[in-house]
Amino acid sequence: MQKTFGKRMVRLLVGLLFFLLILLFCYCENNMITTSEFEVASDKLPEEFDGMVIMHISDLHNKLFGEEQNKLMAKIEKENPDLIVITGDLIDSNHPDVEKGLLFAEHAVKIAPVYFVTGNHDNWLSDTNTYRLFHGLEQMGVTVLDDEARKIAVDEGDSYIYLWGIDDETQALKSNVRKVLSKLSGESFGEKEEEPAFTILLAHEPQLFPVYAEFDIDLVLSGHAHGGQFRIPFVGGFVAPDQGFLPQYTKGLYEENKSRMIVSAGLGNSVIPQRLLNRPELVKITLKCK
Repeated sequence: MQKTFGKRMVRLLVGLLFFLLILLFCYCENNMITTSEFEVASDKLPEEFDGMVIMHISDLHNKLFGEEQNKLMAKIEKENPDLIVITGDLIDSNHPDVEKGLLFAEHAVKIAPVYFVTGNHDNWLSDTNTYRLFHGLEQMGVTVLDDEARKIAVDEGDSYIYLWGIDDETQALKSNVRKVLSKLSGESFGEKEEEPAFTILLAHEPQLFPVYAEFDIDLVLSGHAHGGQFRIPFVGGFVAPDQGFLPQYTKGLYEENKSRMIVSAGLGNSVIPQRLLNRPELVKITLKCK
């Protein structure tokens, strides 16, 4: 009788330990931030930009990492970035908390200049939350790129690169994307015969990469796919919005024509609350002259 009871207790304790380990694993998968590093080299980069560090943030979905975002900001600050770019879904439209998104922006602008483009969730907010988000970003000094181009210079020098940003609503139709990118290309390069300047495009949705690549954009930074949510070893992401199951563009570096795209797995979650083999991701990009 005692032996039977002892065996049951052992099984219960082993089962409880296994359950706690699963809970710990799931917590780490959603909360332990990883930093992926990429080096992008180009002979179009001016010497002044050699070694420039860009931190790419995507799909925060108003998630907090530590009190006042201190864990997230510490990891970003450690990389000493020259530029911080946010490729959409700062807020989650299903559980909107604009203040959490703005809290990140408030800290980020103290580290480096910040540029932002919308994701689908940012465009799905109510009118009140939309005003709060964009007014707050503007007040903090974040540059919102709404189908716009900006010249980025180093220490107000003569050399520059271009940063383009496309609004997520524009990405609903490929024809609109082509129209906007054609406009930005014309505004940036005009009829110049010389080699156009190095160009970075911020665009939330990676499944449109073949369209972006039509314009020979040097580097596209994107998010939206959440890394495929669940990563399958030797296969990749399991599911992504607008791409369905076993999506093509989920995380990492992709190349087509003369263009490269780096997709961030993002930081937060939305409809699916759990990540698997796919921790929250910061992306660090170092530009190098060839």
